[in-house]
Amino acid sequence: MSTSSLLLYIFLGVTALAYMTYGKSQRNAIALFCGIGLAALPYFNLDMWVIVLLSLLVMALPFCIRI
Repeated sequence: MSTSSLLLYIFLGVTALAYMTYGKSQRNAIALFCGIGLAALPYFNLDMWVIVLLSLLVMALPFCIRI
């Protein structure tokens, strides 16, 4: 595991925790599920650029979908 992948996983974990905390406190299901998705994303054995692309899409999802 390289240093860049480790830092990416730490960043994704912190961002996932922030999304889950915000989603639970504001009762926003989209943000909560995006946080869960961000936390689960590094467990899949994907290329680094695929993880970065998918995580950016998941992070932008709560801003695009309003319920």
